[in-house]
Amino acid sequence: MTVTGAQPEGTGDEASAAAAVRSMFDQIAPRYDLLNHVLSCNIDRVWWRRAAGSFRQVLARPDAQILDLCCGTGDMTLALLRHRPKNGLPVLAADFAHQMLLRGAAKFIPRGAVPVEADALHLPLPSHSIDLLITAFGFRNLANYRAGLEEFYRTLKPGGELGILDFSEPGGLMGKLYAFYFRRVLPTVGSLVSGVSGPYRYLPSSVQRFPAPPELLQTMESVGFEQVSWTPYSFGIAGLYRGVKR
Repeated sequence: MTVTGAQPEGTGDEASAAAAVRSMFDQIAPRYDLLNHVLSCNIDRVWWRRAAGSFRQVLARPDAQILDLCCGTGDMTLALLRHRPKNGLPVLAADFAHQMLLRGAAKFIPRGAVPVEADALHLPLPSHSIDLLITAFGFRNLANYRAGLEEFYRTLKPGGELGILDFSEPGGLMGKLYAFYFRRVLPTVGSLVSGVSGPYRYLPSSVQRFPAPPELLQTMESVGFEQVSWTPYSFGIAGLYRGVKR
């Protein structure tokens, strides 16, 4: 079962790994949106909208409490808000990287979301309080994947839904092309544009270490999630994990 999470270079424990990830994202926050869209050729917008649309039924309920975790600069939050009724409860948008959250808040506060600065492994939320918890391209950066899933399970209501949108490594020819771009081209361009090299070296290595879909689905089940599934996006470059709390 998957236990260990992201371990950037030079970190040997969960606390230092989490601090390193927070520092990296704060560093690249000013150009994060630009680089995301450029490096993904804007396909990231399609992924966010498709993932949000998968939960349109719960999002349409005015009384549903929604949490966008590891919200970054708020693109997934905005995608979720497209499906919220005008009289719905505000979406909670949480991240532990302060500079990222500041930029996200400027976009989503006027549209009905509330920023929360919080660590995904220690959420300041009551147990059984969330109807939908979704995280886009953030789960992979947690210092401990199982601990993260356990915390998600704690905060969700019985019958509450979990969505994890993240990268994966496709196979075949697409996998070879993707690997070349992701490990050679992306770090070079990202470092040149942002002026910071560490985060764009970390990104491909974090995807390489991320568990394959069957392994992560098994871990989700062992934590207690039911109806677990993985839907690949764009030939498996990314994909949406889903689960329901018992």
